Amino acid sequence: MRRIAIITVTTWLAVLVLAGATAVVRHAAREPGAAQDATPYSTDLERDRQIFREKMEWARRERLDTLPLGEIIARLGATFVGTTYTPATLEAPGPERLVVNLRELDCVTFVENMLVMARLIRERRSDFGAYLAELTRVRYRGGWLDGYPSRLHYFSEWLADNQQKGLLREIGRELGGIPDDRPIHFMSRHPDAYRQLADPGNLAAIRGIEERLSGGARTYVAESRIDEAAPGIRNGDIIAAKSTLDGLDVAHTGIALWVDGRLHLMHAPLVGSAVEISEVPLAERILRITSQDGILVARPL
Repeated sequence: MRRIAIITVTTWLAVLVLAGATAVVRHAAREPGAAQDATPYSTDLERDRQIFREKMEWARRERLDTLPLGEIIARLGATFVGTTYTPATLEAPGPERLVVNLRELDCVTFVENMLVMARLIRERRSDFGAYLAELTRVRYRGGWLDGYPSRLHYFSEWLADNQQKGLLREIGRELGGIPDDRPIHFMSRHPDAYRQLADPGNLAAIRGIEERLSGGARTYVAESRIDEAAPGIRNGDIIAAKSTLDGLDVAHTGIALWVDGRLHLMHAPLVGSAVEISEVPLAERILRITSQDGILVARPL
């Protein structure tokens, strides 16, 4: 996923070596969604445009704009099942730029793209420029692309920031969640895993972000209570698996999907080669993975 720690944490492979577990680690006078470099980075931008156009045309034929946002996300996400999983898809060479890649997805970029495209479908907007602006808005703190530290590397902050933007609502407390007040420091403790942290300014900025995030608590549903809480979770809700790794908030992300009366996870898994719907229900999946012990849940608005 782009971030495993979700941490957006940058390098999945490096994180795995370090942790042995999945982890996904603005200036005035700018318009929301504006990028420092307006040119997006893609290894095949024309193909990305084509995929976007095909999905928008399909959504229009299916009248997805008439559905609740969560259902749009669930149905759109299902059309990406089988899409190639590639780790660290946001780690492009050079300075921070808006990475566009609908051909390959990691766990975070899958969630981001489904949220962004579903919002455009609901709003009946199908221009690629709107997609780029909305993707920037979702991926970067406050909607501003302003260098590497402006990316929402820790997924708990991704959730909080997008809640502040009015794009989603965390519902962990409604589901009987409990606080996770462990300090966050994974990236700064493992700077060698992130090319960009060789820059002292980036490293200092990340440390500052971690200190701020460590001052609050995240609300999660413990693994033993996921089945009990499941009836309060809807198709299209965003699921983030809480990490047991020291200094890391979230280990994986995906989208809630009900299948035959059981809650499953639609996601781009590290163990696998493509976007998939989990074979076992979400509660059973979390219980099987020692590096995860609960879930954070957010509802797109």
